[in-house]
Amino acid sequence: MVGSLKTVYVLVHGLCSTSDELLTVKHALEKAGLTTCSWVIPGYSFDANHEHQIASSYDHWIDFLHTQIVDLRAQHSSPLQIQMIGLSAGANLILGLSIKHPSDVQSLVLLSTPLWIDGWSVPFYHWLLPLALYTPLGALWHYKEKEPFGVKNERIRAWIKKQLSERRISSAGASVLEIGHLRAHDQLRRFVRKTLPQSQMPTTLMIHAKEDEVASLHNVKWLQEHWQGSKLSYVELANSYHMITIDNDRQQVCEEILNFSHTL
Repeated sequence: MVGSLKTVYVLVHGLCSTSDELLTVKHALEKAGLTTCSWVIPGYSFDANHEHQIASSYDHWIDFLHTQIVDLRAQHSSPLQIQMIGLSAGANLILGLSIKHPSDVQSLVLLSTPLWIDGWSVPFYHWLLPLALYTPLGALWHYKEKEPFGVKNERIRAWIKKQLSERRISSAGASVLEIGHLRAHDQLRRFVRKTLPQSQMPTTLMIHAKEDEVASLHNVKWLQEHWQGSKLSYVELANSYHMITIDNDRQQVCEEILNFSHTL
């Protein structure tokens, strides 16, 4: 076993993406002398070895995180505190983990939580999405990322556009989200919405942009109204869209996470 360690900060990126989305947070935590880790989650994370991304069920995503946390604790000689930091679908995923395995996690940071996909850029015909997700009509359907790529900052947006013109993944996620990942994430969202109101949740910080184009502030209000258990704190950002870890308010995001961590 390795020596004494109080807390590990586990970073969970968005759907079919990579830990690059959370590099600003990782660097800020490590600069402050804190220990971070992140994992490639099979069937959830982007896999550069496959042309088409193969999704597993959300239960498998949660089970993988649970197993990794159990193994992480086994490697340490003293009790280990786990703070999970999840971005976008990663926020939903760590909520699901906390519901199914409440002893795994001592605190959460929820970044741009999309329990509903209802932001201002979502097209009016989005209500037809279940037809694509749960009927044969969607067998050949996929979602292609498009501007603004979750980013308000025009310089960063242009950089992401250039990345996606050269490869299949950017700092804001994959160029294409295929039906399997979208279906599993939809099922995860439904699970969290159904079970969270009856669950005792850990101390949590929620950060969300006022202008989030993917997930409106309805998501924040719903969580505040249905939260059970420990304290839920909220910070609203004024100058970002959905990808708050790479947008205009990224430094504030890091500062808020560090401040929250110091209060635990």
